[in-house]
Amino acid sequence: MEQQASQFIVATRAALSQASALVVEYAFSAVGAVLLLVAGWIIAGLVHRWAEAGLMKVRGFDLTLAAFLSNVVRYALLILVFIMVLGQFGVQTASVIAALGAAGLAIGLALQGTLQNIAAGIMLLVLRPFRVGEYIDTGSISGTIREIGLFATEMKTPDGMYRLAPNSTLWNVPITNYSREPTRRYDLVVGIGYEDDITQAEEIMMEIARAEKRVLADPEPGTFVSELGDSAVAITLRYWTMSPDFWPVSREFTKKVKIAFDEAGISIPFPQVTYSGELAAKLEPKRPVPKDDDKPTLIDA
Repeated sequence: MEQQASQFIVATRAALSQASALVVEYAFSAVGAVLLLVAGWIIAGLVHRWAEAGLMKVRGFDLTLAAFLSNVVRYALLILVFIMVLGQFGVQTASVIAALGAAGLAIGLALQGTLQNIAAGIMLLVLRPFRVGEYIDTGSISGTIREIGLFATEMKTPDGMYRLAPNSTLWNVPITNYSREPTRRYDLVVGIGYEDDITQAEEIMMEIARAEKRVLADPEPGTFVSELGDSAVAITLRYWTMSPDFWPVSREFTKKVKIAFDEAGISIPFPQVTYSGELAAKLEPKRPVPKDDDKPTLIDA
């Protein structure tokens, strides 16, 4: 019994000695891990702010893209710190990196559509086919840009509606930007009657263009006969304005030309078709044949 008790005491002391050694070892590892986490967190924050401030100083660099890239740098540093902390406890970092890679691949496959929008958002921010405040049209989506995000773009339609368009729908289609160029051309087409004076109509339209200060002198406005239609001669007034003045000037000109033509006696005919020969006889409405009861009598006479 005494021998067994002594063996138990010896085993207990050895276990306690090993446990204390492990506690001391892992205590130092835990302290080192905490210090590493704190230092990594602080360094990642500093690098994040430094990267964001540096990118914002670059002329023409988009603020959204600057914030995104600085966040990518920050989280990359935090992941690196986490792997180093695991290494403090004897974890094989190679297996951790492989696990993270597999998890990233699985997440990427699951969020394929979302990642496609992110990639499209980055390309839109880098190439900048449109900016905030510009009016665009893709054929299916149109509106004024309010905000360009990494996942979607916020727009405002001409009738004041809010529209959220995924970035992938804006990246894979042709985009017409109506606000990018400083000047725009407009062709005002008006049809006059064949019996009216073409030269007089052109002079009236040119007088209206010359009297408008918002019409650019270079390129110079001009008129020409653009079409001989079925019922009218189409005269085109071509002029250039600044992009913000495009719609106001075009609408005012339409009204002014109509009023000026009315005052000059120049007609703007409705579409009409003239038939001749047998076709005209067939299409002419037939008059009703009077009945015997409808014939006047001597008493009525």
